[in-house]
Amino acid sequence: MKEIISIDFYYQNLIHIPLIDVRSPGEFAKGHIPNATNLELFTDHEREVVGTAYKKESKEKAYELGYAFVKPKLNDFLTKSAAIAPLKEVAIHCWRGGMRSNAFAEHLAANGFQKVYVIEGGYKAFRNYVIQFFEQPLALHILGGYTGTGKTEILHFLEKKGQQVIDLEGLASHRGSAFGGIDLPAQPTTEHFENTLFFKILSLDCKLPIWVEDESRMVGTVSIPDAFYKQMREMTVYFLNVPVEERTKHLVATYANLSHEKLADAITRITQRLGYDNAKFAQEELEKRNYAAVVKIALVYYDKYYLKGLQNRENARILEYKAPIVSPEKTADFLINLTNEIK
Repeated sequence: MKEIISIDFYYQNLIHIPLIDVRSPGEFAKGHIPNATNLELFTDHEREVVGTAYKKESKEKAYELGYAFVKPKLNDFLTKSAAIAPLKEVAIHCWRGGMRSNAFAEHLAANGFQKVYVIEGGYKAFRNYVIQFFEQPLALHILGGYTGTGKTEILHFLEKKGQQVIDLEGLASHRGSAFGGIDLPAQPTTEHFENTLFFKILSLDCKLPIWVEDESRMVGTVSIPDAFYKQMREMTVYFLNVPVEERTKHLVATYANLSHEKLADAITRITQRLGYDNAKFAQEELEKRNYAAVVKIALVYYDKYYLKGLQNRENARILEYKAPIVSPEKTADFLINLTNEIK
């Protein structure tokens, strides 16, 4: 049996049902529903051929080509779908909930699948749902502090201790500076970053506190959604003020083992911001493996940049706490006790 459902109905009632995305691999790579499995009806090349025929010849010619591409795969679709959804209940979507998802769903329904749901509006409807989802109010607690405070590590300890946490840098595969992408996997598209952020929030209780690191709008090449970023800028910031010497030690431990060539390239990319003389000195110290000197030069810029962003928060409360050293677990305990007292 095939049934058309909305994306909202899927998330409210059927999120436990396996989801199959029948778009091409290229479409899937650009952005996809995080819990979906890609089982393409057409390859990227086949989709291009069918699309060209539709535009330049006729709908009938496109259907003819499409059927020729799909026919040899029909049994394979059943085998792979059964592996994805062994209980024979599954949801299907394509780009707009059109021919691809409906044809695929009808094939499954006619060959032993008990319940086959098609997402009305497909992936496009999901994207609209995601953008609107970010409009809802969230109880964000913003973890602030200059570069090298150990904010990401603190978030990880907060999560281990039962707090709700969103690691934006983890989702973006970037540490949030010119040096932030070194030796990390390639960043997702902004579209898919939004999808994974949505899916993370979906797993949380939005009425309870959610810790998130203070970030610029851009995390590497990825942009934080406008509505979510606006809330970040308006919520209370728990600002940790750690001495520069301690932050330097932490950053040296983080970056000294990374690619030397990529560190040098990162310094080159921020030469204008550091100033030519400072950047030249940083490169010289990097060649000597004097990482502490390099870090201190970079921190002059990054501290000034972060302070400017902090001061531009018009409506947010800034609560400052001095921390003598970078100690992520102890700081996490402190923040948990602090917020319990403030309640």
